[in-house]
Amino acid sequence: MTPELTVLVIAALLLVVHFCWVAVRANLEIGTEYFLTPRDDAPPRELSPGLARLRRAFANHLETFPLFIVAVVALALAGKSSGLTVACAWVYLGARVLYVPAYLYGWNPGRSLIWAVGFAATLIMLVAALL
Repeated sequence: MTPELTVLVIAALLLVVHFCWVAVRANLEIGTEYFLTPRDDAPPRELSPGLARLRRAFANHLETFPLFIVAVVALALAGKSSGLTVACAWVYLGARVLYVPAYLYGWNPGRSLIWAVGFAATLIMLVAALL
């Protein structure tokens, strides 16, 4: 397995941990009764700011993750793994790890800078796969 694929698996595990964190916190705040329904109606009470931020950070990971997956798979299939692409994969993962507390605690403009670093790392990987 290439180092980038290893980072991809770790990033997927991070996504699972983040999902579980959101789910547990939502069940504690809203109550399991609501989550056992088809959720056709709005939650019985508003989400706390922290939970709302965790959910948005999770949604952001879901939005950026497909591009990272494409970059890693393209590099692996093309046999174009390099020191640069491995470093970029780790930078992406580090940015995703830092993005959660940055969003949760409202680090501004840090949150946007962290996102930009992870996104740039992914773009570099995508371009490297083409060259």
